[in-house]
Amino acid sequence: MPTLFRFFATIAILAGLGFAAMFALATFVTPTPREMTVSIPASKLQPGK
Repeated sequence: MPTLFRFFATIAILAGLGFAAMFALATFVTPTPREMTVSIPASKLQPGK
């Protein structure tokens, strides 16, 4: 069963690297806030017509 153990170890290492990358992105990257403008058509503002 060494092949199965090697497979699980490889999967665990890859999962650990993925979680480490997500943690690093969430911790060290700060988003820059900016203003957002959304245009709404006039037909959406008048529900009676």
